[in-house]
Amino acid sequence: MPLREYIAGRYARYGIKADASEILITTGSQQGLDLIGKVFLNKGDTVAVERPTYLAAIQSFGMYEPKFVDIPLLDDGIDVEAMAKAMSGDAKLLYTVPSFQNPTGITYSHEKRKQVAEALKGNGAVFVEDNPYGDIRFMGKDLPPMKRYMGSGIITMGTFSKTVSPGMRLGWLYAPGDIMDRLVTAKQAADLHTSYFVQRIVYQYLADNDVEKHIRKIQGLYREQRDAMVSAIERHFPEGIEYTKPEGGMFLWVTLPEGISSLDLFDRAIKDNVAFVPGQAFFVDGSGQNTLRLNYSSSDEARIEEGIRRLAGAMEGLLKEARREAVVVKRKARRL
Repeated sequence: MPLREYIAGRYARYGIKADASEILITTGSQQGLDLIGKVFLNKGDTVAVERPTYLAAIQSFGMYEPKFVDIPLLDDGIDVEAMAKAMSGDAKLLYTVPSFQNPTGITYSHEKRKQVAEALKGNGAVFVEDNPYGDIRFMGKDLPPMKRYMGSGIITMGTFSKTVSPGMRLGWLYAPGDIMDRLVTAKQAADLHTSYFVQRIVYQYLADNDVEKHIRKIQGLYREQRDAMVSAIERHFPEGIEYTKPEGGMFLWVTLPEGISSLDLFDRAIKDNVAFVPGQAFFVDGSGQNTLRLNYSSSDEARIEEGIRRLAGAMEGLLKEARREAVVVKRKARRL
């Protein structure tokens, strides 16, 4: 109860009045995805997601054999017109990561959050807001969770993995009472409860320390690492490579020219001891072959500089090869 009261109390800074009874502690926020799937999804149900979306959400919901519908992401958040069209059908869930999205780093603007809330009024689907990175804003103006804009009909997910300790595997679901009752039943069937010992440790840490000061430290470090990566990309990447410039979170999204495979790039880069996540895994239809996700939170500035330099070299080699192949194809076409 003390930990749930603490979590509920933190929402007050956004003008959200949460009650401890609306908080369910989970074994990492990943378990929250599984519980939501268990409660709401039957085989063949429709789940709407962002395009691209969080890989582990695809994996978790996929266990219940739904039909996925993906909605494009724009620079300021989800495409509201496409979302409204997708949600006018039989979609049961809409899963989103509105703040510093994984994998793109994109954040829904204030205006876009209002538009999403307005467009979903009266829709019977459950809106799932996954918010693991909301506290890790190091640039721009802080924005409240989607719960502030939507009121009821929303499940908000949170975690201590990005601000306290990933190894503790401690997250939570924030949901209204009628939904919470079903989530609690599913949780009890899964593991009775998340480790009481771990919950006590995390609560004691939160009670005994200046958590806001700790979060500001994280924000400062991630800002330096993000700036180092963006700066290195600007200096080293070849022309024609697009990338996001996140204001928080942990990830940066790269788009290669059409026809260039990030899997082929990975094969080249790994020979220089550089790894990244090819973007195809974040698309429910297997597209996105020319995209990839970079993480700036786990390396210092020197390693980021060297890693981007090596990755840029691999890109140059792949692009030159693609240009040579294009010339050969053109020559063959002329002969024909």
